[in-house]
Amino acid sequence: MIEQAVEDLSPVVGTRPACRALGVAYATIYRRRTPPAPRPKRPRKPSARALAPEERQAVLDVLHSERFIDQSPGSVVATLLDDERYLASERTMYRILAAAGESRERRNQLAHPSYAKPELLAERPNELWSWDITKLMGPRKWTYFYLYVILDIFSRYVVGWTIQYGESASVAQQLIAQAIAQQGIVPGQLTVHADRGSSMTSKPVAFLLTDLGVTKTHSRPYTSTDNPYSEAQFRTLKYRPGFPDRFGSIVDARRFGEAFFTWYNHEHRHSGIGYMSPAVMHSGRGEQIRERRARVLAAAYKAHPERFVRGIPQPPDLPTAAWINPPRKEEPAH
Repeated sequence: MIEQAVEDLSPVVGTRPACRALGVAYATIYRRRTPPAPRPKRPRKPSARALAPEERQAVLDVLHSERFIDQSPGSVVATLLDDERYLASERTMYRILAAAGESRERRNQLAHPSYAKPELLAERPNELWSWDITKLMGPRKWTYFYLYVILDIFSRYVVGWTIQYGESASVAQQLIAQAIAQQGIVPGQLTVHADRGSSMTSKPVAFLLTDLGVTKTHSRPYTSTDNPYSEAQFRTLKYRPGFPDRFGSIVDARRFGEAFFTWYNHEHRHSGIGYMSPAVMHSGRGEQIRERRARVLAAAYKAHPERFVRGIPQPPDLPTAAWINPPRKEEPAH
């Protein structure tokens, strides 16, 4: 620091010459050597307009009363004025609350319950389904059609879908019942996962699943990663070439859905399932087709081994499990 350099030079040439040589104000050095004594704090005189102690207590008693315990000072002042009564201004009430250590949220608010993170595992088809609803834009502004899709998590196979004019618990109930019947689901076999929309949490759907012996789970509120498979499937739909900005009618939307879901189930090669089609994985033919691919690759290697520097190529592995929120692996203790 320059001030320290002045202190080091002062015994040799003097303080003022050292300050002039280094461009430092004299007062800075002298103040540093002899800092001013702190001024004693004088008690602040209360304003003549301040409330008396008993008046402050009266205000605090009103704020603590059952009528006003959960109301903001502004609301208290307005309510008292309607009662033709005035105790203090809103700002004064805030000061009194702060002095009492109560400067916090006073409103009686709903405490949202904590939701457990769903951790769901599927090791075979028809063990875990995910379903959701998305909007499709209709022919005019503010008009929509509603697409319901039920997806098998392990195989990515769409086991049921429908397009309707609105979101309805009865439609969801019928669609789920039809898919369960078509897939031959037995009690205790299936878990159905969804978000917390009104149709997903409706009593008709809950009663249906209970009657059929199906377990139901739900995502946490506003947590799209708790239902990632349905979200990804809707993205594939809406980024598909030919997906229109708007559908001219519900007939157009259903016609598009017929073509899309046929392609998605039987032709789409999904990266998450070893580039198999969902229909292949759902029918259990995945390993058979993987072995066929391996034979083709082995023949290609045999014909031109010099082209495969890493040895005989292998097709992608097939998944053995599909998770929604896999549990974190605990780090070993050191």
